[in-house]
Amino acid sequence: MPQLSLNELHLIADRIFTNESGGDPNKLVHWNEGEDFASMGVGHFTWYPAGRRQSFGNTFPDMLGYLQTNGVQLPIWLQQARYQGAPWRSKAELMRAKQTGQVQDLQNMLYQTRMLQAAYIVERARRAMPQLVSTAPQHSRVRVAQNLNAIANTPGGWYALVDYVNFKGEGLNISGGYKGQNWGLLQVLEEMQPVQPGQQALHSFADAATRVLERRVRNSPPARNEARWLAGWSNRINTYRYPGV
Repeated sequence: MPQLSLNELHLIADRIFTNESGGDPNKLVHWNEGEDFASMGVGHFTWYPAGRRQSFGNTFPDMLGYLQTNGVQLPIWLQQARYQGAPWRSKAELMRAKQTGQVQDLQNMLYQTRMLQAAYIVERARRAMPQLVSTAPQHSRVRVAQNLNAIANTPGGWYALVDYVNFKGEGLNISGGYKGQNWGLLQVLEEMQPVQPGQQALHSFADAATRVLERRVRNSPPARNEARWLAGWSNRINTYRYPGV
């Protein structure tokens, strides 16, 4: 897997910040409508309140650990909340708390550490790569490995891989998701036809990601009305075709 230059990391950080928050610092501490967890930082890392079922993973505590490892001093309340869970139980509760100095300081810290957060996202994707191949069903391992290498060795491909992992996860629980069908990076690589490095690999990746997320919506509980998110998901996926990264 190629190493990223500092310039590529900057571009990926900016692109993910735009994808998740529209580049708006006020959305670095956020709670999306219809979700049961807070969305934190440039990657909108998931953060569940204590005791709540973590249906979509809980990535913010791990990211905070990465910041600490890299020398960021977290306030005492945040160090404690990292282990206990998000201190707000609803969007309304968080919106009220955003007027406090505590949450304003958190938002400022998340803005100042954007590059470290991007480095965490890249590291998370890099750690997952060997697992993507070893976790894939035996019959699709060669295809997954070939497609992963094709994307990783195409200019801009790292952005597509890293952003999708941050966006919809690795997909390593192959029976997870809805009706036993997951929608992470592994499932996208399986969905693709075998490709070689180059522009077509990016188109193939985006097409496969679209099909995987359309399947997710079909499998989802009707009460969640996930179809409302498809247009936005599609817009994000289309940035993988000509990433400019």
